[in-house]
Amino acid sequence: MSAGAISPQRATSGGTLLKVRSVAKSFGAAQVLKNISMEIASGEFLTLLGESGSGKTTLLRLIAGFEQPTSGEIWMSDERLDTLPPYKRRVNTVFQNYALFPHLNVRENVAYGLRVKSTPKGEIASRVEEALHMVKMISFADARPATLSGGQQQRIALARALINRPQLLLLDEPLSALDANLRKQMQGELKALHHEIGIAFLFVTHDQDEAMALSDRIALLRNGALEQIASPREIYLHPATAYTAEFIGQTNLLRGEIKNGVARCGPLQWKTSEASGSALFSLRPEAIRLADTWFQLPDAVRFRGTIRQQIYSGASELLEIDCGGKQTLRARIPASGPLSGEHEFLFSASDTVPVTESSAPHGSPATDHEPR
Repeated sequence: MSAGAISPQRATSGGTLLKVRSVAKSFGAAQVLKNISMEIASGEFLTLLGESGSGKTTLLRLIAGFEQPTSGEIWMSDERLDTLPPYKRRVNTVFQNYALFPHLNVRENVAYGLRVKSTPKGEIASRVEEALHMVKMISFADARPATLSGGQQQRIALARALINRPQLLLLDEPLSALDANLRKQMQGELKALHHEIGIAFLFVTHDQDEAMALSDRIALLRNGALEQIASPREIYLHPATAYTAEFIGQTNLLRGEIKNGVARCGPLQWKTSEASGSALFSLRPEAIRLADTWFQLPDAVRFRGTIRQQIYSGASELLEIDCGGKQTLRARIPASGPLSGEHEFLFSASDTVPVTESSAPHGSPATDHEPR
């Protein structure tokens, strides 16, 4: 792990709520999860991020009790969780399709879990009203799910989960079915709701932007193994591996050699405190600047390159720069009009982050049994 990266196991502030200890899961010969260890703090918003087949939904199902680990243990508040049936766990799940009952109105959908537990009717009524107020859906109490928008259905699913007063709320890509604008709106509402109710959220997504916007920490899974876990800022600025650097945002991977305190990557070179030998660095596109538009940096690395492509993105533009020596870099600069030909660029040596090669974990992706 690179310097500055957060420990992969330790929860943040608030005291540890959940501990996953060396958990593995196999379906037949397919190993879906490989020795996962991590913690979730009370009140934390932790996101499981990864591409299809990475194991994130399987881990969620193990915590919920819908699957049992092949090995390892799961603990919650000093109680062994993986030996308990789902209904005895202080955990509730919001599914991707919301799983609302179409023949019941909103009030009846939210009350369903309490009725199954034979909760007194008077208590059910007050708790349903409390839950609907919490998600701002009290005026829709008598509506049927089919008459609600996707965002409204999502809020009802949240209310139905929250009414059981869980210590941990599991959310399995609950925003993926929404259109782009509503998804952004619901991200803000979900984050605000998390702050308001104060319980821990474990959120599953394959969308890196969503993970960055919502999370206190991100746990990046790759092929059933934990690649890195850290805050959004830390995982972006200090990726531990080449895979993390490329999955979280965009980056330039610079391969080269370090000798006598100098890193040489193709036509680029700069002073470094890293040990001599083969090296791999991550350099974010926004760290590269046009030299003629920026003040001199004390540890600036200057180079000349020819612009091969320019992509306009509103406030910024993405440049593809041919630096010679088979070295191509991407730079994201403030929008400044069309550019062509050769220009001088610079970046700070401190923006080059050493990363490991991140060879793929042993075993094949678990695509047959873990769809997300």
